[in-house]
Amino acid sequence: MAHASAALLASLSPLLHDWLPRQRWFAGKGRPVVGFTLVSATELLPLTGSPGLLHLLVRAQQPTVPAQGTVSPPPADCYQLLLGVRRSLPPALASALVGHVAEGPLAGHTVYEGLSDPKLAGLLLERLRLPGTIGSLRFDKAPKAELGAGLTPRALGAEQSNSSLVYGDSLILKVFRRVHAGANPDLELPLALAGEGSARVPAPVAWFEGANPEDPFEPFTLGLLQPFLADAEDGWQLALKSLAVGRDFTGEAHALGRATAEVHLALAASLPTLTLGRPQAELLTAQMAERLEATVQAVPALLPYAAGLREAFDAVRELGAAGPVVTAQRVHGDLHLGQVLRSGDGAWTVIDFEGEPAKPLTERRRPQPVVRDVAGMLRSFDYAARSHQPWSPDWAARCRTAYLDGYTAASGIDPRDQAVLLRAYETDKAVYEVLYEARHRPDWLPVPMAAVRRLAHPS
Repeated sequence: MAHASAALLASLSPLLHDWLPRQRWFAGKGRPVVGFTLVSATELLPLTGSPGLLHLLVRAQQPTVPAQGTVSPPPADCYQLLLGVRRSLPPALASALVGHVAEGPLAGHTVYEGLSDPKLAGLLLERLRLPGTIGSLRFDKAPKAELGAGLTPRALGAEQSNSSLVYGDSLILKVFRRVHAGANPDLELPLALAGEGSARVPAPVAWFEGANPEDPFEPFTLGLLQPFLADAEDGWQLALKSLAVGRDFTGEAHALGRATAEVHLALAASLPTLTLGRPQAELLTAQMAERLEATVQAVPALLPYAAGLREAFDAVRELGAAGPVVTAQRVHGDLHLGQVLRSGDGAWTVIDFEGEPAKPLTERRRPQPVVRDVAGMLRSFDYAARSHQPWSPDWAARCRTAYLDGYTAASGIDPRDQAVLLRAYETDKAVYEVLYEARHRPDWLPVPMAAVRRLAHPS
């Protein structure tokens, strides 16, 4: 079996070398792929059929530069591939082509992106309807979940780091592309929230995992099926529409603050919390300061404000020296207006609990102060206001106040009472934004720089 799998990967490698780096969810852009390592191979449909469906977990070997302070580079990124296999590709699937296999077990066959094929996408839903194990894959569903058969699949094209399929406008399946050993927060946290009866997050309906040959206790989370909120609109688009017509957004911001607080309260009730003391405060501020120094080197425009920004981090260190800082718990980790949906009845729902995909999974699963999420949303209001011309700083300020008021009303905890920590997280986020915009969207650099000026010299 190992020999067959090795031969299979060897026959596909020339095609994957060209195809994989061109995918928008490929995380290693800018570095050459020098080889592949097979983690697992599972036939979800026999490859002798037409079509067949091959599930692969492969590690893409790329040159790495060890991060500062590390002894060895991290393991190669692991990707989930669902490859359709046919003798010839119908014209309707031409854009999904991966390539034609010249030798090996699949010689003479055409390989393509399987999620683009409605028949193969439909098969995934059938596997989730009937839980069980197939090869190295395990399919599960919620105990009371009812999954209809024959729902027509369609792909969503908006996501960058994953792939999503909508089935009949009632269910959405997120297929994780770059996968990590251990529970993905995008499954772990919604399951915990569902257990608390929270209505702020679409409850997981079904999911599937892949066995980890290196650690059987840490499988790979591969896919998550949830209700699809067909009538919902994301907060970013709603904010931009409000700005475009000059409409007040404070009511929505207040309700969003309440929703955020309710999610935090449910997470604290269902998962462990801890108290951050001096060692954690020092580690946190050291990481923030390190990011600031690196960004100052890369973006000289930040230099005049560096001393003021450092003060935000030093204040947290001083707070830690005086005693316990704050309670930490599981949080969203990447909260902004694009991660929330408002349904037709005005209710807010929080989605995408994966955290920042570029960060290690262990870091994304670490308990953190709730003001980290709050800071992310406050920065998002600034971005929305700046995206509209003329710039409306008063709009952002009103939304920030309304959001914080809503959070306080629902939780009894006012994030403004943690002003030192909130300023540090906002500062860290703005520094990250400066580096991102300088590299990718220089025209947007004034957005985080406005925040930098405010945070470096608070009134």
